[in-house]
Amino acid sequence: MNAWAAKRFWENATVELSDTGFAVKLDGRGVKTPAKTPLIVPTRGLADAIAAEWQAQDETVNPETMPFTRSANSALDRVAVQFTEVANLIADYAATELLCYRADAPKELVERQAEQWDPFLEWANGQFGASLSVGSGIMHVAQDAEEVAKLQKFAFDLSPFEMTGFYDLVSLSGSYILACAVMKAHVLPEQAWALSRIEEEWQIEQWGVDDEAESTDAIKKSAFLHAFEFVRLSRKH
Repeated sequence: MNAWAAKRFWENATVELSDTGFAVKLDGRGVKTPAKTPLIVPTRGLADAIAAEWQAQDETVNPETMPFTRSANSALDRVAVQFTEVANLIADYAATELLCYRADAPKELVERQAEQWDPFLEWANGQFGASLSVGSGIMHVAQDAEEVAKLQKFAFDLSPFEMTGFYDLVSLSGSYILACAVMKAHVLPEQAWALSRIEEEWQIEQWGVDDEAESTDAIKKSAFLHAFEFVRLSRKH
């Protein structure tokens, strides 16, 4: 069965316990991913969220209204089958950590970044034993490879479902450390997103809102919050 059929053909979307997790079913028939992998997820909560998306579809299936289904498909069809490659891609962000790149002017922005970002660098040092260098301006900040590796280990210890959300948390915010802090419940996702946008918000304060940029930012924020919720629902504890 192709789970992405254009027309709705089912009456009820349900969840059933299987040997390997929780399966989403449409009138008793198991849903499959685009790669024909059975859509079986690690927790009842995530399966319920996916089933609710299918149940809410009208006559025509609209994948854009099914973010949990799309994320689960990615976890099963992409991340699980090439986990090391995905982990390496996202781990590279640790070497160019956003929190290490500071403005060199004006004084108010420099102080704001230091006040709000320094505590998270200190947290990462305490949590992972990783001490990173901080620079200002546009020049590349060279980091010690051993220190970066301490941060990168976190990514390789995740499950494929956690990695799927973590990948988006990092890539959308630009900060490996803030994403780790969200994953470890050190900061709320809304706060982490705001922290990743300090320079952008300062620019808005000076020059006003750009409607197009604001719309793009809202889409990214929504995706960031979804990534956190996907991780939360995918965890068994």
